[in-house]
Amino acid sequence: MPSFDISSEVDMVSLKNAIDVAGRTIGNRYDFKGTSAGVELNEKDQLITLSGDSDFQLDQIKAILLPAMEKKEADSSKRLDHQDVQKVSGNKVKQVLKIKAGIDAELAKKIVKLLKDSGLKVQASIQGDEVRVTGAKRDVLQDAIAQVRKSITDFPLQFGNFRD
Repeated sequence: MPSFDISSEVDMVSLKNAIDVAGRTIGNRYDFKGTSAGVELNEKDQLITLSGDSDFQLDQIKAILLPAMEKKEADSSKRLDHQDVQKVSGNKVKQVLKIKAGIDAELAKKIVKLLKDSGLKVQASIQGDEVRVTGAKRDVLQDAIAQVRKSITDFPLQFGNFRD
């Protein structure tokens, strides 16, 4: 029986590249000279830390970082979970952005329910942080992919491991 997997993996190489580009841009901008503005990536914990002198400066850093991420990988800024802005030593501020990888249980249930309600003859099952979809024919699976792409637009998904 043909099947495919719906997953959401982070392309760490393109993410690291986008953060390097944003860091160089911040270093070259005149209005950031002599400030504590910066972007750091913690690959192990999958965190991006933005630091600056004010909330306005954090917004400027995001305005540099998010388009750089989008240019490297489409919809990659949708996988960021923005934490609260923290005050650090005096008037400095920092913000942590968590990188969400994999499909959480709530989204997986939403995808399974969507496929069941669509009337397509496919079976969807949750397997860890992925959703496996099986069907009788390849055409039905392609319709399922189109249905999920059309309905789930707030989180980046990949459709892979297609087997006949």
